[in-house]
Amino acid sequence: MRVCFRSSVKPSQIPEYRRRHAAVWPEMLQELKVAGWKNYSLFLADDGLLVGHVECDDFDAVRARMALSEVNSRWQAEMALLFEDDRQAPDEGFLQLTEIFNLEDQLSKVNSSEGNQQAQKEQQ
Repeated sequence: MRVCFRSSVKPSQIPEYRRRHAAVWPEMLQELKVAGWKNYSLFLADDGLLVGHVECDDFDAVRARMALSEVNSRWQAEMALLFEDDRQAPDEGFLQLTEIFNLEDQLSKVNSSEGNQQAQKEQQ
């Protein structure tokens, strides 16, 4: 499962957000890995738009695992003041986006269709 989400960092807090993410706590990194977050990336625009991408088996499940984590609770509490909506933990404010295109999926369909057509021709 590939998931993309967005959130908003306060523009005044962008330098601090960048600083903290340049050296995420090792125990937080490990907890993400253990919880099932794979190929996780964050992208930040100059206006504070934050876009995240993660691959996982089940997004709700990996988020639930992190919610049980003590290190995640500490991280979210420290990060909350950097976000536009500082009344909730940042990871609770993610707006999940709908994937409408993926190159590999499309190529796989085309290749599969071409393979099926070729097999049908060979059987004739």
